[in-house]
Amino acid sequence: METPTNENNSNNGTNSTTHNMHHFMEMGMDVHKVVLPPYRSTFQKLKAKLKEILFPDDPLHQFKGQTSKQKWILGAQYVFPILEWGPSYSFKLFKSDIVAGLTIASLAIPQGISYAKLANLPPIVGLYSSFVPPLLYAVLGSSRDLAVGPVSIASLIMGSMIMEEVSPTKEPVLFLQLAFTSTFFAGILQASLGFLRLGFIIDFLSKATLIGFMAGAAVIVSLQQLKSLLGITNFTKKMALVPVLTSVFKERKEWSWQTILMGCCFLVLLLLSRHFSMKKPKLFWVSAGAPLVSVILSTLIVFAVKANNHGISVIGELQKGLNPPSWNMLQFKGTYLGLVIKTGIITGIISLTEGIAVGRTFAAIKDYRVDGNKEMIAIGIMNIVGSTTSCYITTGSFSRSAVNHNAGATTAMSNVVMSVTVMVTLLFLMPLFQYTPNVILGAIIVTAVVGLIDVPAAYHIWKVDKYDFLVLVCAFLGVIFISVQEGLAIAVGISVFKIMLQVTRPRTVVLGNIPGTDIFRDLQHYKDSTVTVPGFLIISIEAAINFANTTYLNERILRWIEEEDDGEKRSSIRCVIIDMTAVSTIDTTGITLFRDLRKSLKKRGVELVLVNPLSEVMEKLKKAYEGDEIMRPDALYLTVGEAVASLSISMKNQASNIYNEGWQKQQQQHEKKNVNESSQSE
Repeated sequence: METPTNENNSNNGTNSTTHNMHHFMEMGMDVHKVVLPPYRSTFQKLKAKLKEILFPDDPLHQFKGQTSKQKWILGAQYVFPILEWGPSYSFKLFKSDIVAGLTIASLAIPQGISYAKLANLPPIVGLYSSFVPPLLYAVLGSSRDLAVGPVSIASLIMGSMIMEEVSPTKEPVLFLQLAFTSTFFAGILQASLGFLRLGFIIDFLSKATLIGFMAGAAVIVSLQQLKSLLGITNFTKKMALVPVLTSVFKERKEWSWQTILMGCCFLVLLLLSRHFSMKKPKLFWVSAGAPLVSVILSTLIVFAVKANNHGISVIGELQKGLNPPSWNMLQFKGTYLGLVIKTGIITGIISLTEGIAVGRTFAAIKDYRVDGNKEMIAIGIMNIVGSTTSCYITTGSFSRSAVNHNAGATTAMSNVVMSVTVMVTLLFLMPLFQYTPNVILGAIIVTAVVGLIDVPAAYHIWKVDKYDFLVLVCAFLGVIFISVQEGLAIAVGISVFKIMLQVTRPRTVVLGNIPGTDIFRDLQHYKDSTVTVPGFLIISIEAAINFANTTYLNERILRWIEEEDDGEKRSSIRCVIIDMTAVSTIDTTGITLFRDLRKSLKKRGVELVLVNPLSEVMEKLKKAYEGDEIMRPDALYLTVGEAVASLSISMKNQASNIYNEGWQKQQQQHEKKNVNESSQSE
């Protein structure tokens, strides 16, 4: 129902609105005819729809008007982006890339070892995963700033999901086989999404979902590092907050003061270096080099004082040499096939979302374009090949990419430099890590994941959209109290439920007129400047009409009419105008809305008028109601202003005709009465 303010506005503005409509008609304002769009065959419509779904970026546009030779060159550059920048690559660019590559290598080596431990894999696998994938990405990737390798969240998810069924300590070989197989399926999924151009699927992970999920995962990852930071050996395998804290305090007897002291010192050092680099971005190399410096210092301390004999656990001997082939370790049958497929799907989607988001972030900063589908193919092939060369799930890392960007990387060659540096490490430097303490790896992981807790972004979402903030909180709480995958599923479920609400309960508003104009706007939004038009109920539907919302729209419109008729100071509704400007599409069930609505309105003596049905909607209405009253010229208008102006004149003329007919009938009855009286007197 209208507020008193609107009622007053309606009373005060009725004369001006009616005068305004007459003014337009007196000026000779034409009523534009609603016409059908140009004819297109079913094949043409399907082709256009598929093109918009699968090729919104129109990748073939660059081939138009090119010679055959140039088309082959452009095609090769599209498949292998390195051919685009490689021919013009110069020594000047290489100087920038070599600095960036060495800088990210100093971060990738300790992080690779740490993230492999987080995934319950041998530390050497983390270095393998920092060698082969970056080489492949340099050839296939389209981002200049993305630095690829293992990441914390994907490592945590893979390790926790496989550990639910297989113990990494009791069955290490089987665990490693399942990790490689999961990586293979993740790569197949990622590459398939790119080849089939179905990247929009990952958009179901909204920003709010990702922020909450990443923050929750960061908390869980940090709590898991208490095992290393406190020197505990018997630690829970569960990934929820309560079991982890219970295990920490239950195993107090295993706490090692030497481990705690070393861990706290290096954790403070790493956090301070991170804070320092955030305050002064030009000194990015401080936080980039801090993990490697910490590894070197802690290793020297342990070796010098033989701390491994005094309660501080170390990595132990690592195998020298490059990646051994692992294609024979992939498991495509057996009882664990369902587990590796599920793990591959979840880690594949998460890592793909993170990698593309990071790439697009830095592309926006440097004002160049990253092709999402090419990135999916590149990351997918990277993981497929990686699974056959002893690598586990890899993608673009935000921390390493930020360092790469700040270090002045100009092309993907920085990934090649990083890869070569890791190769040298694998061939010659592995014995140096024998005395590296596990506690330093825990400190490196905690420092890395702290950046995933984005409080300013969460506060911004709270200010803008409370429902999105609810999704964020559910993702966060689900991850820390239940598990990583269940928390993600809950958040995605809530996001999908929000979409379902928007589809099944579309926004519909009552429009009013701004006096002196032919502009109509939402009465609630512009309550102080709009007035209702007597005799009209003008409704705007601001969503597609389909089987999921047809019943709701029918009931909502009829309820509005009932509410209008209940008002004591309101004229009865003579015409319902539905503005369909925002109705982009309609299905066969939605078409029946107007037939059912017209039947209900006809019983009340109310006319139904449609305004500006778009091309697809108009085509379907024409096919469904050709020859019906709904498609009469005086029931279709191009604008609300034209509809109100035209119908106001018609209603006035109709009222005038009714008045004249009534007056003539009254005169005839009066004359007949006089004749009867005269005959009786005679």
